[in-house]
Amino acid sequence: MVAVVGLGLWLAQRWLIYFPERVLPPLRALDLPTAEPVAFVTTDDLRLEGWFVQPVAAPTGQTVILFNGNAGNRAHRAPLASALARAGHAVFLFDYRGYGGNPGLPSERGLRRDARAALDAVLGRDDVDPARIVYFGESLGTGVAVWLATERPPHALILRSPFTSLVDVGRHHYPVLPVAWLLRDRFTSIDRIIDIATPLLVIAGTADSIVPPESSETLYDAAPEPKWLATIEDADHNDLALLAGREVMTAILRFLDGVRQRD
Repeated sequence: MVAVVGLGLWLAQRWLIYFPERVLPPLRALDLPTAEPVAFVTTDDLRLEGWFVQPVAAPTGQTVILFNGNAGNRAHRAPLASALARAGHAVFLFDYRGYGGNPGLPSERGLRRDARAALDAVLGRDDVDPARIVYFGESLGTGVAVWLATERPPHALILRSPFTSLVDVGRHHYPVLPVAWLLRDRFTSIDRIIDIATPLLVIAGTADSIVPPESSETLYDAAPEPKWLATIEDADHNDLALLAGREVMTAILRFLDGVRQRD
Protein backbone atom coordinates (compact mmCIF):
# COMPACT_ATOMS: atom_id res chain seq x y z
CA MET A 1 0.00 0.00 0.00
CA VAL A 2 2.83 2.40 0.90
CA ALA A 3 4.47 1.67 -2.44
CA VAL A 4 1.23 2.43 -4.29
CA VAL A 5 0.82 5.76 -2.45
CA GLY A 6 4.46 6.62 -3.16
CA LEU A 7 4.05 5.85 -6.85
CA GLY A 8 0.90 7.95 -7.02
CA LEU A 9 2.64 10.91 -5.39
CA TRP A 10 5.64 10.55 -7.69
CA LEU A 11 3.42 10.61 -10.76
CA ALA A 12 1.21 13.47 -9.54
CA GLN A 13 3.86 15.57 -7.78
CA ARG A 14 3.92 18.41 -10.29
CA TRP A 15 0.20 18.89 -9.78
CA LEU A 16 1.06 19.44 -6.11
CA ILE A 17 3.87 21.92 -6.84
CA TYR A 18 2.60 24.11 -9.68
CA PHE A 19 -0.74 25.92 -9.52
CA PRO A 20 -1.04 27.90 -12.75
CA GLU A 21 -3.92 30.22 -13.40
CA ARG A 22 -4.39 30.29 -17.16
CA VAL A 23 -6.91 33.12 -17.58
CA LEU A 24 -5.53 36.67 -17.59
CA PRO A 25 -7.62 39.77 -16.97
CA PRO A 26 -7.49 42.47 -19.67
CA LEU A 27 -4.34 44.54 -19.37
CA ARG A 28 -6.47 47.69 -19.30
CA ALA A 29 -8.05 46.45 -16.05
CA LEU A 30 -4.71 46.60 -14.23
CA ASP A 31 -2.82 49.60 -12.89
CA LEU A 32 -0.13 49.28 -15.55
CA PRO A 33 -0.73 52.13 -18.02
CA THR A 34 2.76 51.86 -19.54
CA ALA A 35 2.69 48.07 -20.08
CA GLU A 36 2.98 46.56 -23.54
CA PRO A 37 2.49 42.90 -24.58
CA VAL A 38 5.62 40.94 -25.42
CA ALA A 39 6.00 37.47 -26.93
CA PHE A 40 9.14 35.36 -27.09
CA VAL A 41 10.12 31.78 -27.93
CA THR A 42 11.99 29.22 -25.82
CA THR A 43 14.67 26.85 -27.06
CA ASP A 44 12.06 24.06 -27.18
CA ASP A 45 9.80 26.21 -29.38
CA LEU A 46 7.17 27.35 -26.92
CA ARG A 47 5.76 30.82 -27.51
CA LEU A 48 5.43 32.58 -24.17
CA GLU A 49 3.90 35.94 -23.40
CA GLY A 50 4.54 38.73 -20.94
CA TRP A 51 4.27 42.47 -20.36
CA PHE A 52 7.07 44.99 -20.49
CA VAL A 53 6.27 47.86 -18.14
CA GLN A 54 7.98 51.15 -18.89
CA PRO A 55 8.91 53.48 -16.01
CA VAL A 56 6.29 56.01 -15.02
CA ALA A 57 8.72 58.30 -13.19
CA ALA A 58 12.14 59.45 -14.41
CA PRO A 59 13.96 56.25 -15.50
CA THR A 60 16.61 54.84 -13.20
CA GLY A 61 18.10 52.75 -16.01
CA GLN A 62 17.40 49.51 -14.13
CA THR A 63 15.14 46.78 -15.53
CA VAL A 64 13.63 44.25 -13.13
CA ILE A 65 12.72 40.79 -14.43
CA LEU A 66 10.18 39.14 -12.15
CA PHE A 67 10.31 35.37 -11.74
CA ASN A 68 6.92 34.38 -10.36
CA GLY A 69 6.09 31.92 -7.65
CA ASN A 70 4.23 28.67 -8.25
CA ALA A 71 0.67 30.02 -8.32
CA GLY A 72 -1.48 32.47 -10.26
CA ASN A 73 -0.03 34.36 -13.21
CA ARG A 74 1.69 37.63 -14.02
CA ALA A 75 -1.44 39.70 -13.39
CA HIS A 76 -1.13 38.93 -9.69
CA ARG A 77 2.23 40.71 -9.71
CA ALA A 78 0.77 43.94 -11.11
CA PRO A 79 0.86 45.80 -7.74
CA LEU A 80 4.60 45.15 -7.44
CA ALA A 81 5.27 46.13 -11.05
CA SER A 82 3.18 49.27 -10.63
CA ALA A 83 5.11 50.33 -7.53
CA LEU A 84 8.45 49.72 -9.25
CA ALA A 85 7.38 51.63 -12.38
CA ARG A 86 6.25 54.59 -10.29
CA ALA A 87 9.75 54.65 -8.81
CA GLY A 88 11.34 54.80 -12.27
CA HIS A 89 12.15 51.16 -12.87
CA ALA A 90 11.28 49.18 -16.00
CA VAL A 91 9.73 45.80 -15.22
CA PHE A 92 9.30 42.62 -17.24
CA LEU A 93 6.42 40.43 -16.13
CA PHE A 94 6.10 37.10 -17.90
CA ASP A 95 4.45 33.75 -17.36
CA TYR A 96 6.14 30.37 -17.38
CA ARG A 97 4.90 27.57 -19.59
CA GLY A 98 1.40 26.53 -18.55
CA TYR A 99 0.68 29.85 -16.84
CA GLY A 100 -1.33 32.82 -18.08
CA GLY A 101 -2.52 31.07 -21.22
CA ASN A 102 0.95 29.94 -22.28
CA PRO A 103 1.36 26.44 -23.75
CA GLY A 104 3.26 23.63 -22.09
CA LEU A 105 3.50 22.09 -18.64
CA PRO A 106 5.74 23.49 -15.88
CA SER A 107 8.80 21.67 -14.58
CA GLU A 108 12.15 22.77 -13.18
CA ARG A 109 13.89 22.20 -16.51
CA GLY A 110 11.09 23.97 -18.36
CA LEU A 111 11.16 26.99 -16.05
CA ARG A 112 14.90 27.28 -16.60
CA ARG A 113 14.33 27.43 -20.34
CA ASP A 114 11.59 30.01 -19.85
CA ALA A 115 13.82 32.16 -17.65
CA ARG A 116 16.67 32.08 -20.15
CA ALA A 117 14.33 33.01 -23.01
CA ALA A 118 12.79 35.84 -20.96
CA LEU A 119 16.24 37.27 -20.28
CA ASP A 120 17.13 37.08 -23.96
CA ALA A 121 13.88 38.88 -24.82
CA VAL A 122 14.77 41.71 -22.44
CA LEU A 123 18.37 41.89 -23.67
CA GLY A 124 17.09 42.21 -27.23
CA ARG A 125 15.34 45.50 -26.49
CA ASP A 126 16.90 48.82 -27.48
CA ASP A 127 15.46 50.53 -24.40
CA VAL A 128 17.19 48.22 -21.89
CA ASP A 129 20.68 48.64 -20.45
CA PRO A 130 22.07 45.08 -20.38
CA ALA A 131 24.40 46.00 -17.52
CA ARG A 132 21.52 47.02 -15.24
CA ILE A 133 19.18 44.05 -15.26
CA VAL A 134 17.89 42.94 -11.86
CA TYR A 135 16.46 39.48 -11.17
CA PHE A 136 13.55 39.40 -8.72
CA GLY A 137 12.46 35.92 -7.67
CA GLU A 138 9.51 35.21 -5.41
CA SER A 139 8.97 31.91 -3.62
CA LEU A 140 9.43 29.12 -6.19
CA GLY A 141 10.77 31.75 -8.58
CA THR A 142 13.71 32.33 -6.26
CA GLY A 143 14.99 28.91 -7.30
CA VAL A 144 14.71 29.97 -10.94
CA ALA A 145 16.39 33.33 -10.31
CA VAL A 146 19.26 31.83 -8.31
CA TRP A 147 19.93 29.26 -11.02
CA LEU A 148 19.91 31.89 -13.77
CA ALA A 149 22.16 34.17 -11.71
CA THR A 150 24.83 31.47 -11.58
CA GLU A 151 24.71 31.09 -15.37
CA ARG A 152 24.23 34.74 -16.34
CA PRO A 153 24.95 37.10 -13.43
CA PRO A 154 22.60 40.07 -13.06
CA HIS A 155 23.19 43.65 -11.90
CA ALA A 156 21.52 42.66 -8.62
CA LEU A 157 19.38 39.88 -7.18
CA ILE A 158 16.24 40.15 -5.02
CA LEU A 159 14.78 37.02 -3.43
CA ARG A 160 11.41 37.17 -1.69
CA SER A 161 10.57 34.14 0.50
CA PRO A 162 13.49 32.06 -0.80
CA PHE A 163 14.22 28.55 0.40
CA THR A 164 17.28 26.33 0.64
CA SER A 165 15.77 23.63 -1.57
CA LEU A 166 12.36 22.32 -2.52
CA VAL A 167 13.28 19.09 -0.76
CA ASP A 168 13.67 20.99 2.52
CA VAL A 169 10.32 22.76 2.04
CA GLY A 170 8.68 19.42 1.27
CA ARG A 171 10.15 17.84 4.39
CA HIS A 172 8.78 20.72 6.45
CA HIS A 173 5.23 20.23 5.17
CA TYR A 174 5.26 16.44 4.73
CA PRO A 175 7.63 15.09 7.40
CA VAL A 176 6.38 11.49 7.10
CA LEU A 177 6.99 11.23 3.36
CA PRO A 178 10.29 10.29 1.67
CA VAL A 179 10.43 13.66 -0.05
CA ALA A 180 14.09 13.41 -1.05
CA TRP A 181 13.31 10.21 -2.93
CA LEU A 182 10.06 11.42 -4.49
CA LEU A 183 10.91 14.87 -5.82
CA ARG A 184 11.98 15.33 -9.43
CA ASP A 185 12.08 19.15 -9.29
CA ARG A 186 14.45 20.14 -6.50
CA PHE A 187 15.52 23.80 -6.94
CA THR A 188 18.64 23.42 -4.79
CA SER A 189 19.43 27.10 -4.26
CA ILE A 190 21.59 26.37 -1.21
CA ASP A 191 24.14 24.66 -3.49
CA ARG A 192 24.28 27.63 -5.87
CA ILE A 193 23.98 30.75 -3.74
CA ILE A 194 27.66 30.69 -2.74
CA ASP A 195 28.63 31.26 -6.38
CA ILE A 196 26.63 34.49 -6.71
CA ALA A 197 28.71 37.61 -6.14
CA THR A 198 26.18 40.26 -7.19
CA PRO A 199 24.43 42.43 -4.56
CA LEU A 200 21.67 40.44 -2.90
CA LEU A 201 18.51 41.38 -1.01
CA VAL A 202 16.63 38.62 0.79
CA ILE A 203 13.09 39.34 2.00
CA ALA A 204 11.34 37.09 4.52
CA GLY A 205 8.02 37.26 6.35
CA THR A 206 8.27 36.21 9.98
CA ALA A 207 4.84 34.52 9.79
CA ASP A 208 5.41 32.77 6.45
CA SER A 209 3.47 29.50 6.60
CA ILE A 210 4.67 28.21 3.20
CA VAL A 211 8.41 28.89 3.24
CA PRO A 212 9.71 28.84 6.82
CA PRO A 213 11.58 32.10 7.52
CA GLU A 214 14.42 30.00 8.92
CA SER A 215 14.93 28.55 5.44
CA SER A 216 15.20 32.05 3.95
CA GLU A 217 17.66 33.06 6.65
CA THR A 218 19.77 29.94 6.12
CA LEU A 219 20.04 30.75 2.42
CA TYR A 220 20.94 34.35 3.28
CA ASP A 221 23.64 33.21 5.69
CA ALA A 222 25.20 31.02 2.98
CA ALA A 223 25.36 33.84 0.43
CA PRO A 224 28.50 35.93 0.02
CA GLU A 225 28.63 39.67 0.55
CA PRO A 226 27.34 42.16 -0.40
CA LYS A 227 23.95 41.18 0.96
CA TRP A 228 21.05 42.56 2.95
CA LEU A 229 18.17 40.91 4.81
CA ALA A 230 14.73 42.51 5.20
CA THR A 231 12.29 40.79 7.56
CA ILE A 232 8.64 41.81 7.44
CA GLU A 233 7.06 41.24 10.83
CA ASP A 234 3.89 39.12 11.02
CA ALA A 235 3.70 38.79 7.21
CA ASP A 236 2.49 35.49 5.77
CA HIS A 237 3.51 34.12 2.39
CA ASN A 238 0.71 35.61 0.29
CA ASP A 239 0.07 38.79 2.26
CA LEU A 240 0.10 42.09 0.40
CA ALA A 241 2.71 43.20 2.93
CA LEU A 242 5.18 40.80 1.28
CA LEU A 243 4.07 41.51 -2.28
CA ALA A 244 4.02 45.29 -2.43
CA GLY A 245 3.43 46.67 1.06
CA ARG A 246 5.03 49.92 2.23
CA GLU A 247 7.76 48.27 4.30
CA VAL A 248 8.81 45.80 1.64
CA MET A 249 8.77 48.43 -1.13
CA THR A 250 10.91 50.74 1.02
CA ALA A 251 13.46 47.94 1.41
CA ILE A 252 13.40 47.09 -2.30
CA LEU A 253 13.73 50.67 -3.55
CA ARG A 254 16.46 51.49 -1.04
CA PHE A 255 18.37 48.41 -2.17
CA LEU A 256 18.00 49.23 -5.87
CA ASP A 257 19.07 52.82 -5.27
CA GLY A 258 22.12 51.64 -3.36
CA VAL A 259 23.08 49.24 -6.12
CA ARG A 260 22.78 52.02 -8.69
CA GLN A 261 24.99 54.30 -6.63
CA ARG A 262 27.68 51.61 -6.49
CA ASP A 263 28.14 51.80 -10.26
